[in-house]
Amino acid sequence: MIIMKSETLNCLAEDASRQTIVVGGGSADIEWIESLTTSTSPIFGRVNVVQLEDKASFALTVVNENQDIVAHAVFVDHPIGDLVDQAQWEQFLHKHFSSPQCTSLNTLFLHLFVAREDFATTTVHTIMRTAFHVVPEVEYICLVSPNVAELEPALQVIFDPFQSRTDSALQCLACFCCREKIYPQVHMRPFRASDLNEVMDIIDGETASSSDSIELESEHCHAITVEADKAVVGFIKVSDVIDIYNLEILDHFDLRQFKGFYKIQEKQAEAAAAYLSGEEQEPSSTLEEQRETQMTEAPSKKYNAFCIRFFLTKKRFNLRSVDCIQYMFQLFPDLDYCIFTFDLSCAEFGFLQNFLRVPTEPTNLSPCALYIFHRSGLGFVDMRVGVRKAVDSDRAAVSDLVKDLNCNKSLLQDLDSFYNDPVSVMLQAYVAQMDSQIVGILIVKDEQDVDYLRAHYNIDNYIQFSQYRSEEHVHIRHFVLKPFLGLLSKHFFKEVLRLAHKSCLYYRTYPRHCSHQDSCVDPLDFVLNYAVPISPRKQIIYPLEELGNDAPSIRLTEEQAPFALSLIRRKFLVQPRRNINTRIVVVGASDTGLSFLETLCLRPKLKFNNLALVSTHGFPGDCDHNDMGFLSTSHAYNSKDLALIHSNINVVKGKMVSINRKSKYVLVSGVGKVPYNYLILCTGLQYSVPNVTVENVSNPSNDQLQPQPTEQTNPGVVPSNLFTLNNVHDCMAARHWLCANFLDQKDNAIIYGDNIDVYISVETLLSLGIPGARIHLVLPPPEPAVCTFPNSVVENAVAAALKVANVHVHRDFVLAQMNSDEHPDRLTSVTFTKDSEPLHLQCGVFLNLSGKEIDCDVLESIQKSLLLSDDRLVIRATFLTTDSSIYGAGPLTRFSHWYHSDEWSHANFNSKEVGQDLAETLLSKLDAIVENLEEESPVEGRLIPIYKQAKIQAGKLPGGFNFLHVTKPSPTTARRPFTPTTQIVTGGVKTGNYFCIELDCNGLVETIICLSLEPLPISNYLTLYGKHEKLLGQMLRRYRQGLLQDLYSFFRQRWCMPIFHDRYSDLEKELWEKVRLKDTGSQRVTEEDSDSSPPGSFLDAEGRATVRNVTQRFLANNKDLLPMFSEPEQP
Repeated sequence: MIIMKSETLNCLAEDASRQTIVVGGGSADIEWIESLTTSTSPIFGRVNVVQLEDKASFALTVVNENQDIVAHAVFVDHPIGDLVDQAQWEQFLHKHFSSPQCTSLNTLFLHLFVAREDFATTTVHTIMRTAFHVVPEVEYICLVSPNVAELEPALQVIFDPFQSRTDSALQCLACFCCREKIYPQVHMRPFRASDLNEVMDIIDGETASSSDSIELESEHCHAITVEADKAVVGFIKVSDVIDIYNLEILDHFDLRQFKGFYKIQEKQAEAAAAYLSGEEQEPSSTLEEQRETQMTEAPSKKYNAFCIRFFLTKKRFNLRSVDCIQYMFQLFPDLDYCIFTFDLSCAEFGFLQNFLRVPTEPTNLSPCALYIFHRSGLGFVDMRVGVRKAVDSDRAAVSDLVKDLNCNKSLLQDLDSFYNDPVSVMLQAYVAQMDSQIVGILIVKDEQDVDYLRAHYNIDNYIQFSQYRSEEHVHIRHFVLKPFLGLLSKHFFKEVLRLAHKSCLYYRTYPRHCSHQDSCVDPLDFVLNYAVPISPRKQIIYPLEELGNDAPSIRLTEEQAPFALSLIRRKFLVQPRRNINTRIVVVGASDTGLSFLETLCLRPKLKFNNLALVSTHGFPGDCDHNDMGFLSTSHAYNSKDLALIHSNINVVKGKMVSINRKSKYVLVSGVGKVPYNYLILCTGLQYSVPNVTVENVSNPSNDQLQPQPTEQTNPGVVPSNLFTLNNVHDCMAARHWLCANFLDQKDNAIIYGDNIDVYISVETLLSLGIPGARIHLVLPPPEPAVCTFPNSVVENAVAAALKVANVHVHRDFVLAQMNSDEHPDRLTSVTFTKDSEPLHLQCGVFLNLSGKEIDCDVLESIQKSLLLSDDRLVIRATFLTTDSSIYGAGPLTRFSHWYHSDEWSHANFNSKEVGQDLAETLLSKLDAIVENLEEESPVEGRLIPIYKQAKIQAGKLPGGFNFLHVTKPSPTTARRPFTPTTQIVTGGVKTGNYFCIELDCNGLVETIICLSLEPLPISNYLTLYGKHEKLLGQMLRRYRQGLLQDLYSFFRQRWCMPIFHDRYSDLEKELWEKVRLKDTGSQRVTEEDSDSSPPGSFLDAEGRATVRNVTQRFLANNKDLLPMFSEPEQP
């Protein structure tokens, strides 16, 4: 099954008969296009439609009002066929034809045009008009082909033949279409009073980018009218006077690399030149001192910038407004910068794609984004730029370009290697020039790990991998471009792909604690603006011994250092992602928060520039997670997932201490104010420092012995040997302290709490070599309707292991005193009590895993900001709190009583699934902003969302048992409704291979319990959840027949590997579609059947053959990861 990815273009047109034509990118129906290629003009030759679509710069599809495809066109950056090498077409065209103005910067080539016969004339004009609109820098679309034939009538109207320069018998077709013939040229002129009515009409129909009023021109302010076809289509006002509002905005940005937008006076420039040349050296007055003096003395300030105070054009001319930039600089010939401030809450429009966005820190309080354009960027508009392969004579200029950058030595070493032997080192180096000056360098290296990348990252979601040769893949080794030339980066990447005959350009981003990052990339934003992040794939854990020679290649299974992967291809350069400047601040690095951020980062058409994560200990991926112990894990994220998220967000290390809803910022300890447009609260729940509440230790009341809701307060000074464990950073600190201060001592280790984490912590202490006799496990009275273990088998196994290890277990005790109610620096004794005698213990270290509640600072912030809370943060089903800009999710929250569903909360569901739904909810709101639509309030019902993904808990329990518990979401009630289940149980605790699977009444896997002395392939077992037992090798029938003795061995068989494959769910969906199509007439497959039975259960011989063919194609397409299956012989 071929799935083409569509590229989004929004453009409406009408033909002569007033039939609406929607122009959209990509191909919606490959079969339809292929059917028309046989009847299309022979000038296009034989076309591999799939390959052409995938490697094209962009494609346009025209559909009518019934969504039927009526025409299609494909555009590429080089001529058709093998008439000329794609890297040499400029020289070829200029040599043989009169085409001096056609360059790689302003020219595209039509490679395919197909249309229904009655639509050809109308649609070709619409397609060409849209092509010029989408790619504003393109001035010419050419049709150059080795196939000489007469153009079809529709194309004859559009294309004009090139005039030949030579008399040689060159057999080819060469014609062109100029922008001016199809799309109106945009002109600028001074504003006239007679333009006022037309400008006001545009203001009524469009959204202006400033609230500034229209004023007459003055010496420092110019009003510009934008015209097309002698009609007013826009209005711009520019001024070289930086007003107070803009001055306040500029104060929030680091403008040192732009010299603060100040102009160095002539005398200062002469002094600077003399100083740098060594002719004049005055130690008391350096250039830096002169600049500082100029910036601090108000009378000498002179800005080297003008600002756009009002900008308005009709929507379809936004991209063409790049033509205005040159005109504006002509009005201010002595100024070098054009600056533009833009409200963060508004959607970025096409004109801003030509500007450089000044990056900001999360603590920047400016309400606007700052965009700049430097005069040197006019070289791009004037076509004074070029890209070529680097030569030896470029080294000095490149060395000067990168002299102040990190890893510049690595760049120069690779450049020298390229000069010496480019073939053996597989490097290619290209430089960007402007007016004969080198302004950038890009060094790429052949990608030798293409198979690894495809196996570990979802590259197939973006390209048809089978259509690419291995040599078409390269990765960025180094990239440097002068910061003022962001507009050039797109052309730079596009040209390197063309000149190097490449199609896919990858970039790896390694975590900060990893030493593999030796690439020199500056500015990084220039790469990420056009690169799409690729999500990691879930990996199969292969039983290598059982598979033997049938295991995948070690090149695919061997782990590499984790990194985030991004991809640049031609389509991404023509249609870059839309920039979203909205400030989104996430508080809490929980599974819910990380899932929310991951979902936003992976949007292929949106780039979020202001995502911030506020976390007490920074980003969780900044440290090594190798089996820290102490706490259970949900296995929601691996190191590759974390690397992807971290590379696309800003991290604020600190703790939220207050929320200011009026000014829209959160106060973070040690950092300051972090402003937001949307605030996401998902801190989860934390174990708290114990509050001693029992006054009479010897005779406590019954109420005091019952578990009480913990009211967190600031604990003040915490003893150095008291550890409250909530995250991997706390666990690392505890482990390091134990190794340094406790292992050689004889004091007791006390663990307090009643949950799975306390038992995992006991095993962690035992694994460190601490004798069980020194460990005291104190369990408070259990909470009602809360079970620590999934069943009695696991509970009895842990109890037996604790007894064997001589661990002291004290049940139903409540903490009463710590060091006689005093809290010195070191805790030496603790007292617990229950209805019998109190328990006094000497204490060398105290591990607290009790009282899981909202963090005290978070709770105080919620309450003081007057957000509604009732033991938890109260939210609606749409995640909204009582503030429309603040969302809540995860265990921190509870649903409003309005829903009458107190037994359900986000804590009952998979946190990762909750975070994904939260992201989709916010995206639906942002889509209205991006598309300039009127935001609609979602229709909210009285039902809460119910999620389906499993709850996961895993860790290492006493006795060395690897534990895994996977179960469906369930409500928090004292009495749970009885649902009939079927258990499949193999192995036992004594043999260290206990495995239990529970099936619901429909035969679907709803619970998995593993207790094993051997490491568990957890990612494999997680895929079993929700699968029908018949898909798992008729598991129930085999079990009842006595043929299934060991589930661990059962799931190590080679037939199971496709089930563990991350794309097996896609196979199931495709099979269900085939099943429904086969059985539509007989209605043998109902919705209930589809939820409870595997595909193929109701099929006849023909249907089973279809299922077999689809499955065989799945195995063939994934043979790299499933080599244990042989391909059937082709008939």
